[in-house]
Amino acid sequence: MKNIKLIIYQLLPRLFGNKNTNPIANGSRDQNSCGKFNDISTKALQEIKKLGVTHIWYTGIIEHAISEGYPEAGIPNGNPLVIKGKAGSPYAIKDYYDVNPDLAINVNHRMQEFEDLLHRSHENGMKVIIDFVPNHLAREYHSDAKPNGISDFGSNDDSSMAFSPTNNFYYMPHQHLHLSNEIRNRFPKIDYQEYPAKATGNDQFSDHPQLNDWYETVKLNYGVDYLNNHSKHFDPIPNTWFKMKDILIYWAKKGIDAFRCDMAEMVPVEFWQWVIQEVKSQFPDILFIAEVYNPYLYESYIKIGKFDYLYDKVGLYDTLKAVIRGERPARDITQSWQSLHNLDDYMLQFMENHDEQRIASPYFATDPFKALPGMVLSVCINKGAALLYSGQEFGETGMEKSGYSEADGRSTIFDYWNLPEHQKWMNDGKFDGKLLSTPQKNLQNAYREILNYAQLPAIAEGSFYDIMWQNTNSEIFNSETVYAFLRHCSSQKLLIICSFDNKPQHLQIKIPAHALDALKIAHPTKLRFNKIHTNTNLELSSNELSEKGLDLDISAHHYLIFEIQDCI
Repeated sequence: MKNIKLIIYQLLPRLFGNKNTNPIANGSRDQNSCGKFNDISTKALQEIKKLGVTHIWYTGIIEHAISEGYPEAGIPNGNPLVIKGKAGSPYAIKDYYDVNPDLAINVNHRMQEFEDLLHRSHENGMKVIIDFVPNHLAREYHSDAKPNGISDFGSNDDSSMAFSPTNNFYYMPHQHLHLSNEIRNRFPKIDYQEYPAKATGNDQFSDHPQLNDWYETVKLNYGVDYLNNHSKHFDPIPNTWFKMKDILIYWAKKGIDAFRCDMAEMVPVEFWQWVIQEVKSQFPDILFIAEVYNPYLYESYIKIGKFDYLYDKVGLYDTLKAVIRGERPARDITQSWQSLHNLDDYMLQFMENHDEQRIASPYFATDPFKALPGMVLSVCINKGAALLYSGQEFGETGMEKSGYSEADGRSTIFDYWNLPEHQKWMNDGKFDGKLLSTPQKNLQNAYREILNYAQLPAIAEGSFYDIMWQNTNSEIFNSETVYAFLRHCSSQKLLIICSFDNKPQHLQIKIPAHALDALKIAHPTKLRFNKIHTNTNLELSSNELSEKGLDLDISAHHYLIFEIQDCI
């Protein structure tokens, strides 16, 4: 059976479907509008599929805290003191068993509208990922959609104890919650009471959370006593573990294909080892993707926790961003994969996501075309997954002051807002791209080409060989701005060259005899290099290839992919 490489398209429905072209900063839902499940139409999904996408990650599905509720549907207004932005953070969950009512045309039928979207996604050949947020929940958490027999978090806690393995929360007994003045001054006429105070989501065991804390969230208790040397109390299994397993099973039964697990490293690996096995015993094909930033935890969360994929943020992403910005040499990419210690194929690579700055912003590259060789690397360097963030393919900048979010190069996840460049492709729901500029159409076509490389046998199934050791910085090869590598399997062998240079380059790429051995090409021999999707080909003997190198010209911020064939 042919291996399929995961290509994930991340979108926030609130932004993706919003047709309002003139939102106002800090605008309400009525003023700025909000994308809906139904905006992600069959046509939209068909066009996303053409990009080469295998999985679609819907961000902000599970109901999170929002300022303006729907009282007529039994959803009260939220307290804005403990909500970030009018639209709220998708990672401050208010009800794990419900969906965001903002995304529904008919709030009372919101779950059915989501299930219809799930069905449409599957009908169009893509699997569905949603966020699972296990480390923390909204301060005003209350589930009105939980199944019979399920109790709410904290309903059976002994709040007189700072820590108990049977509690769902951590407490500051006999202490009121005191939000900082910076937080309170945002809404001076509003109060929020919490007694006893609970620990805040970013591991702040204090009754005084600050503006830069995750003050809108409460930390969940998995049986780790953080204030007593992180002692672990996992026998008997803590109640929170069972509650979280029930939530995962609930969504798996609806047909969810994968969970992107938010801040997974803040939850003990022992929980993941247990719960992933429990869920996969019923749904063996379901995938778990972990947001883990600490490289020292990668191996344990893969080998012990049993995650299928992990974010590769501090490795390849950070390296590529620095290379694209001219802050590090391209040869440093070798160090990024070497640091993974053979965990490459578990990595999820990306150039953008909701947490990171947009490529087209001045905080990254400004010119979105500069990142295309980086995207080639993200897609082609290993068998792991790769991600495209909605709007990346049109040069979204994230430079709008939307309210809670500043012009920081990130598309807001807290405000009712739009994606102005994406809207040109959406074209009022037609998804025909007629309003895109010629450069934007070229950018979208480039991403479509790159993402479809993912299913080439050598990329989806093959091995990696770094030839930078043979191509050191010299007059014939500039390792400051060029990176070259091989991907190979029994049926296909590829040479991939990525140039991050601002100018065209003339190169001589050497492929050593050792690499030919790894590719199982007997030598001496004559080799043909066929440029993918063109009629261009070059021929060279294996001896010339290792001694002189392959003569090539490469454009600025561009890439070349050649299929290698034995002429004999």
